[in-house]
Amino acid sequence: MTAAERQARHRAKLRQARPRPSPSPPPPRVPPRPRRWAAAVATLVDLQDEYRAWLDSLPANLEGSRLADKLQAIVELDLDEL
Repeated sequence: MTAAERQARHRAKLRQARPRPSPSPPPPRVPPRPRRWAAAVATLVDLQDEYRAWLDSLPANLEGSRLADKLQAIVELDLDEL
């Protein structure tokens, strides 16, 4: 028996003795980029509506504050271009 044959026989025994690991589940499928983009834009529009409601219900003592300025800047963004 040659050395290559002995090595092949040895490796075959090792393969039989070792249990095979179960296959891992496939990774979750990522939606296509256009669908992810549309979902992100829809989320941004929802957030903008929420911030608009916050700005509309802002107490009088906070009008003209940095918070009001930042909310106003968010509300003025034109997300329809996205």
